[in-house]
Amino acid sequence: MRLWITISAAMVLAVLVAIILLLHPPGDLRMAAGPAGGAYIEVAQDYSDILAEDDIRLEIVETAGSVENARLLEDGAVDVAFLQGGIEVDPDRAQAIGTVFFEPMIFMAREDAWIPPNPALWRGLSINSGAPGSGTADAFRDFERAVGLAQEDNVHVALPYDQAADALLDGTLDIAVFVAPIEAPYLLAAYEVPGLKVLNLEHVEAISRRLSYATVVTVPTGGMSLNPVLPPRPVDLIALEARLVVRPGLHPALVNRLTMAAIALHEAQGIINDPGAFPGIEGTALPLNNTARQLILEGPSTWHDWLPYWVAAQVNRVFLLFLPFFFIVLPLVRLLPRIYAYFQRWRVWQHYPEIRLIEQDLADNPSAEDLVRMQGQLQVLDEKLADLRLPAAYRQGQYDARLHLELVQKRIADMRAQDSGGGG
Repeated sequence: MRLWITISAAMVLAVLVAIILLLHPPGDLRMAAGPAGGAYIEVAQDYSDILAEDDIRLEIVETAGSVENARLLEDGAVDVAFLQGGIEVDPDRAQAIGTVFFEPMIFMAREDAWIPPNPALWRGLSINSGAPGSGTADAFRDFERAVGLAQEDNVHVALPYDQAADALLDGTLDIAVFVAPIEAPYLLAAYEVPGLKVLNLEHVEAISRRLSYATVVTVPTGGMSLNPVLPPRPVDLIALEARLVVRPGLHPALVNRLTMAAIALHEAQGIINDPGAFPGIEGTALPLNNTARQLILEGPSTWHDWLPYWVAAQVNRVFLLFLPFFFIVLPLVRLLPRIYAYFQRWRVWQHYPEIRLIEQDLADNPSAEDLVRMQGQLQVLDEKLADLRLPAAYRQGQYDARLHLELVQKRIADMRAQDSGGGG
């Protein structure tokens, strides 16, 4: 009894360990962010702080920007990445958690510089339009096509963002282009530089409609800075939506934590977004991760209050994994006592065919030599039965078998005695 209980417990424990190993997520994530000092790096650090509360280590990978982020994600070199709106990625190699914040296209110039408000008229200007591989450079190329500009119509420069303000003031640049959240660190610094302005472009609605991934947002007076007041009056800006994107097959518990972090960081009201607008499931241009979609639409389940996050995030998966346990393992455990009992009885039963064979031979009037041989066989069988170490509950069968042997041995002894008497 103790043995089969031990075996049953071991089987149940093995199943539970296997389920835990299947459910438990890795403890590390790699996130492609952006260049040092950029907005994506700052937001990535916020994600890192939140994930650390669940002992998940986020490795932040510095990149040239969204274009490189997309490539790293497609190559499987990172688990998660920020992608600017409009940056294409293979939909078979990426899934969206959702859109997470607006990134307006902000055009800055010297306050005393006259720049045509209609960008289709820009000619011969020196424009800081982003480094190769950055989302800014990619977005500005699309912007030029949307307004009918050729690349050769203006001079393109790729200065670091934090140098753009000085370059505008000293005349090296005519326009600096930024595609970033309006609270990006380098933008906050640029807002405070005296003598700079944000261009209020004409035909913003028409331009945005030529960019399938863009929308229009309105920055209220003072929305960028209250000292100095910037913009001095409300301004409409073309805006892209940054997306949080993961590789397909990322552990659902990690997707759960990333989505919950996105909700915590981005759902509040901002200068240019309403509360609850982010994270959003529309406009991702990618397949949505089902775990993320459910969390964004329905919020966390009540299981999150009672279970570890990595279990609560996979309740359905837990049930699926336990189905084989209930329908296969439990019935098997119930059969174990019968199997055990059969095995113990079989240890005795396996000798009966030889006993029966000897009994059949006795019916054929065996010779004296055969009787001696049979008696020797029975002696060997009796020793084997005597050597069996059986649990108390199964010793009766052992006793019965030895008693049977004793009867056959007595019969042989009687036949030998008759042969000896007949010969005298």
